[in-house]
Amino acid sequence: MYTIVKIAGKQYKFSEGDVLNVDKLNIDGNEAVFDKVLMLVNDNDVKIGTPILNNVKITAEILDRGVKGDKVIVFKFKRRKNFRRKKGHRQKFTKIKIKKIEVLN
Repeated sequence: MYTIVKIAGKQYKFSEGDVLNVDKLNIDGNEAVFDKVLMLVNDNDVKIGTPILNNVKITAEILDRGVKGDKVIVFKFKRRKNFRRKKGHRQKFTKIKIKKIEVLN
């Protein structure tokens, strides 16, 4: 069984027990609940939301809040003008583990 969920404006595909990095979440506590489920696949049973499924809830455990991604280099350059700018950026992530995918009736 796997789901496609919208978290912080991006779509993620995962199943129970998966550990993944999502964009930084401002959630207090050690548990997060996501209810914007776009699709649920359970063997041959496929449910697609219009736009979301109202009867599916996902519970996740927050493992780490301060994870940083790889550095992305932004380099600006103009030829023959001696103009060069180099900047780096590291995106902050929240590391979560999917504990439970519930289908409510």
